[in-house]
Amino acid sequence: MIALSAGAVVLLALGAWLLFQYLDPEGEHGHKEGAHGGMIVAIGRDHYHAELILTDDGTMKLYMLGQEDTQVADVKIQELEGYARATDQAQSKQLEFIPEPQPGDREGRTSLFIGKLPDELIGTQMVVMVPSIQIEGQRYRFSFTTPAAEHGTKMPTKLASTKERDLYLTAGGKYTAADIKANKSQTASQKFASFQSKHNMHPEVGDKICPITKTKANPECTWIVGGQEYQFCCPPCVDEFVKLAKSDSDEILPAGEYVKR
Repeated sequence: MIALSAGAVVLLALGAWLLFQYLDPEGEHGHKEGAHGGMIVAIGRDHYHAELILTDDGTMKLYMLGQEDTQVADVKIQELEGYARATDQAQSKQLEFIPEPQPGDREGRTSLFIGKLPDELIGTQMVVMVPSIQIEGQRYRFSFTTPAAEHGTKMPTKLASTKERDLYLTAGGKYTAADIKANKSQTASQKFASFQSKHNMHPEVGDKICPITKTKANPECTWIVGGQEYQFCCPPCVDEFVKLAKSDSDEILPAGEYVKR
């Protein structure tokens, strides 16, 4: 048996600790940020990668990358089946990722897949699993966990279309017929069809804040309630505020009160 000095034992222990810290058994790269500002996901023990972009309306984009996550990779056109569940739930929902070839992709190949989350999963932290993707004649499976919202802020989920029409086009509480007319008799989905949310979790003193999440409000995301114009961070928060105005109107403050102090 080889005797080790105390110094050698310490070095071996330190090396083992560093190896444990930097190995990533889940293949998620510690939520490393990619070129599009998304999360880098490993496929096939780092043989390939994908960059995940998750938008506020529940659209999931998977940009295919090579072994180096700065290298764009196009793969054979195929439809991907996926499964997603909230981290605090056991039941998964089925997803479909549709190929969306990009300029520069070779014929019959794509570097982008696009999927759509069910409404009930929008704004939640999720585990997503894709059981099979074919790349250069090999089949791989991969999974990832989406990041949690900062400071525990959970964005509201979007309403289904029928419920949305009922919410926005009927008066109640502080939400009046005059408000409906001022909002041009439309729903939030109609008004904000092309709106792109960018949540700022760190408003500064004096900034207007969203009445629902208390994140920084966006002046392009407004709604008239009780004859006053309120600013929000994203359209689902408008849903929540109108519901509050109709059911618990005492909870609604004047628009000027929603300011970071």
